[in-house]
Amino acid sequence: MRFSPQFLEELKARLPVSEVVGRRVKLTRAGREFKGLSPFNKEKTPSFFVNDQKQAWFDFSSQTNGSIFDFVMRTDGVTFPEAVERLAQMAGMPLPVVSREDDAREKKRKTLYEVMELAAQYFQATLAGRDGAKARGYLADRELDAATQLKFRLGYATGERFALKEHLGKQGIPVEDMTETGLLIHGDDIPVPYDRFRDRVMFPITDIRGRIIAFGGRALDKETKAKYLNSPETTLFHKGHNLYNGAAARQAAHQGAQIVVVEGYVDVIAMVNAGFPGAVAPLGTALTEDQLALIWKMHAEPVLCFDGDGAGKRAAYRAVDLALPKLEPGKSLRFAMLPEGQDPDDLLRSGGREAVADVVAQAKPLADVAWLREVEAGGFDTPERRAALEARLDAVTRGIGHEAVRKYYRQDFEARLRGFFQTESFGGGAARGAFPRRMAAAEGWRRDAAGADPRGGRGLRGGDPRRGGAPGFGGQAFGGQNGYAAVSQQLAASPLMRGPRTAMPLREALILQTVLNHPWLLHDHLEELSSLAFRHNDAERLKGAIIDGFAQEASPDAEILRAGLIRRGFADMLERLAVAVTTPAVWGAEPAAAPADVLITWQQLVALHRQWHSLTRELKDAEAALADDATEANQAWLFDVKSRIAAADGTEALIEGFGASSGRPSRSF
Repeated sequence: MRFSPQFLEELKARLPVSEVVGRRVKLTRAGREFKGLSPFNKEKTPSFFVNDQKQAWFDFSSQTNGSIFDFVMRTDGVTFPEAVERLAQMAGMPLPVVSREDDAREKKRKTLYEVMELAAQYFQATLAGRDGAKARGYLADRELDAATQLKFRLGYATGERFALKEHLGKQGIPVEDMTETGLLIHGDDIPVPYDRFRDRVMFPITDIRGRIIAFGGRALDKETKAKYLNSPETTLFHKGHNLYNGAAARQAAHQGAQIVVVEGYVDVIAMVNAGFPGAVAPLGTALTEDQLALIWKMHAEPVLCFDGDGAGKRAAYRAVDLALPKLEPGKSLRFAMLPEGQDPDDLLRSGGREAVADVVAQAKPLADVAWLREVEAGGFDTPERRAALEARLDAVTRGIGHEAVRKYYRQDFEARLRGFFQTESFGGGAARGAFPRRMAAAEGWRRDAAGADPRGGRGLRGGDPRRGGAPGFGGQAFGGQNGYAAVSQQLAASPLMRGPRTAMPLREALILQTVLNHPWLLHDHLEELSSLAFRHNDAERLKGAIIDGFAQEASPDAEILRAGLIRRGFADMLERLAVAVTTPAVWGAEPAAAPADVLITWQQLVALHRQWHSLTRELKDAEAALADDATEANQAWLFDVKSRIAAADGTEALIEGFGASSGRPSRSF
């Protein structure tokens, strides 16, 4: 029985290699891979590895590798068709009915790929030739040099109506194939089909395997109504299922690159040239569910990059609604907002790679964007409006499909509401009707911040909350003449920054301890560790020494790494690190922790460390903005930063079932 490539690809997509292999081999996670004892040779040390991203297994004991089909054929001793049948049954997929028509259709698809390849070669040759001078000038203006043109296979379609049609005809390609691939425009009222793309710079679009399936064309004539024109839906191309630069980005993501979703072809190319190889773009539409699923297969937490204007915010909010029902533990989105009126290409030209890297690094988590959408209008000066906000946030959480993720979003929003309503309280006292079961703690927070009994009158200068104004700025209740001092004190007192300033911060120490006890993390997270900025000099120096040591000898053995550091004079620093980690609560950082717990611990520590940096930067920006211009928008911004500090203070690093793999279940660190 013949199976179409589409059927086999879908079967592989439905069955991760780890699931198939895991039925016969006991696997444990090792970074991005799984490892276990070889099913083909007797061994004591695991040399059998599974990589779901590559859809393959690797047996170093026998120097063999393969797909799920190869594994079933070898372990079950069956033929390829039998292996496919067993895997299809496992996946719950009905076997296709193969007919002569199906066989002919598959041969036809192969022919259509060849047609698209010939068209791409023609467009490339035209760009390089005499007719491509104008297009080359346009590309030069966009700083897309000859090397870039070759790398992305850019081309040019002349303004003639039949140029491509005649060229492909000379190659023996029938008009029907040109029509089926969308290269020609045809119809009942069009007696002679003609070229779809005319006087346009051409951008080939590939599928995830790198085969050309469509084109995007950028008009050179300013009078042309359609600035960008994509191929229509065809046998090969479904624009909602593919991404520009998807094939190259998938490979880059496997090597550790961040996936960054931008809007257009030129933005992608500019990002790749600037050192962001994981850049992709939708194909002339808003991000679709299928595209999001494809992106999540590449990266667990991609960054969506939007313009900072109203349209960009609306696009971000649409992406929030698209993602919420699909969220899973460890799978989310982050949102980077560009300066208003600039796309990534503009920002790269004006500020260089550092400007874009800073925007990407400061990308907000999905929870932040969902929260901002609900509170940005302001005006929560009555119990009814506050109740409406709470109801909207409840609706957001109810839309999350995964139970555990839904629970933690609810906790996160409740904590944000506590902090938000505290800052908008009436008369300096408790916000009536806002989470009454927690008001005793809330009043204590205000008493500490203001240095006075919160029930003792208004005590606030600034807007009247009953008229929709924002209280608490410039008044004694928030620190006298400096109306923002209490906010900074709150951040300094929060768990994110708690601890003696002369000692190494606990989180920095825990990050280093985790790596020292589990150097295998560095195989996949070396660049991530390198990107972390530590505020303590010892932590920064030890981080650099760890990276250098691993670069010299990339061993997963913790003792080898420590011995190398001691030889280089870091023995005292390692002792100070041990003193800095005074709590045994973070089991995942300990030597005996299971790899699954270690990885969760690492992800949480890094996320919280970056959150601390982001909060400190944003707090300073918000304070400065309000000092310069005391508008309601700037007041709302500072309120939002405060609410996120309160949320971090109350729900820091909760992990469902943390430590279970190590036999040490724990609720948090």
